[in-house]
Amino acid sequence: MSTTTLIPNRKRDVQVAEIGQDTTILRSRTWERLKFEVEYSRQKGTTANSYLIQADKKALIDPPGESFTEIYLQELGQHLDFTTLDYIILGHVNPNRRATLEVLLPQAPNATLICSRPAANALKAVFPEWESRIQTVRSEDTLDLGGGHDLTFVTVPTPRWADGLCTYDSATNILYTDKLFGAHICEDTLFDKDWKSLDAERRYYFDCLHAPQSKQVEAILEKIAVFPAKTYAPAHGPIVNYSVSRFTYDYQQWCQNQKSQELTVALIYASAYGNTAILAGAIANGLIENGVNVESINCELADTEEITRVVEACDGLIIGSPTLGGHAPTQIQTALGIILSIAAKTKLAGVFGSYGWSGEAVDLIENKFKDANYRLGFESIRVRFTPTPEILKQCIQSGALFAQNLKEAKKLRTSRHVVTETHIDRTEQAVGRIVGSLCVVTTRDGDTHKGVLTSWVSQASFNPPGIMIAIADEQNADLICNLEDKFVLNILKEGRNVRRYFSRHSTLGDNPFVNLSTKTADNGCLVLSEALSYLECTVKNRIKSGERWLIYAVVDNGEVLENEGLTAVEHRKSGSHY
Repeated sequence: MSTTTLIPNRKRDVQVAEIGQDTTILRSRTWERLKFEVEYSRQKGTTANSYLIQADKKALIDPPGESFTEIYLQELGQHLDFTTLDYIILGHVNPNRRATLEVLLPQAPNATLICSRPAANALKAVFPEWESRIQTVRSEDTLDLGGGHDLTFVTVPTPRWADGLCTYDSATNILYTDKLFGAHICEDTLFDKDWKSLDAERRYYFDCLHAPQSKQVEAILEKIAVFPAKTYAPAHGPIVNYSVSRFTYDYQQWCQNQKSQELTVALIYASAYGNTAILAGAIANGLIENGVNVESINCELADTEEITRVVEACDGLIIGSPTLGGHAPTQIQTALGIILSIAAKTKLAGVFGSYGWSGEAVDLIENKFKDANYRLGFESIRVRFTPTPEILKQCIQSGALFAQNLKEAKKLRTSRHVVTETHIDRTEQAVGRIVGSLCVVTTRDGDTHKGVLTSWVSQASFNPPGIMIAIADEQNADLICNLEDKFVLNILKEGRNVRRYFSRHSTLGDNPFVNLSTKTADNGCLVLSEALSYLECTVKNRIKSGERWLIYAVVDNGEVLENEGLTAVEHRKSGSHY
């Protein structure tokens, strides 16, 4: 997504034109970059489109944000007596649009706000005094303005705009699409007659705003297909009149292109004030530019089933959070719990977030990932208040870096798979099919407890009951290599994630037990409460074999901790490496 810089000299204004029966557009225009968000980076200006239907009843659709409040209301007053306004229809609500409403509503005492339920909840939270003036609508609800203007509403929620609402007018066959089918470009031309020249701006707009939520956009396209719309009236850019079919087809193809990418990243976030969502958009753009599909999940809207589905299916995952009261929001904590419990540790991870006075949430998430042995695909991003252009550039670069690291990891796994399956010695393949119980061997060195993860263990005798363990020097073999050394063999349960605390070789100073429930066995070593069973053992013999010590130990005592459950098993495909 390349950018183009345009430096105009024209002041902001409001372009007014009739576009249909009883219908007027008011295009608040800026010829310069409106905001420093990525979606405006082509710097060709933009329009904030608002629409006025004056039938028996009068309805105003999508007043612009506070950047245009003054000039917009001044121009609107030339075409409308505010006291006669019956309805204000909102395709979505954000702080900028609320600023304009805050000025407009006192001047329009008879106007009712029409919006989706999520938008109504957001408005009531900020302006409780407006509650009596808010009317919520659902899909297929209608509003008769008279003169044939029968409006039909359809809710179009997405991760970025949970309150999305489209409006269809049967009198003019106009579908008011808000954030759909727009483009950030400012021209005198009102309609899309030269629509081919808009291809680049349209695609850039889609990639910035909708590519990370292409699954939801596909569902929206199915919803709006029932309307015989001849015109799309978006919130930004030219009115779509000459290319309705082609533009719809383009959206369908762009959604399909996203889904067909080889690699997918789950972008999971919550955004209290919109800043974290802006960061998410910039990171997503960096990923998309580098050929990675992004599936965006707003934790404030998604249920656990949806989060679980996306996490299980993705190749990498990035989580973003604001800091509220020194913590991550509950929704983020829930999502993080799902990730840590089900996501493979081979998946690349990333962390970002915004904050006002403190930024503990990012550190919390980052530490959880590191403790669970996830590899981070970029340096965690912490942003105070509103992101700057420099920060957004950093986010794009971080997304690009994540994509590159993800591709490298994929290439490495593929290479290993090829070697494993095709080129390694058949004997090694055969040896690799030997499986062993996944266990944690706990030992004690004075007051220090150690833990070693191993699957190289088997029963060696019946009377007395004995086991054989193969252990390498770097696994603190000296702690169980001497005759009469004591240890506990904790046999792990399938489905538990205890192994993450011992997945790296135990070294002096490690203390994985602080995160686990334990008790002390009779021999002084630790028993893991989450184990399926445990055996207290004493070393009776040892022999050096190759690069490992073979330890024979007798079982002094043991107990089954859970009667239900299966033993965790380590499966390999090569006998030459783990």
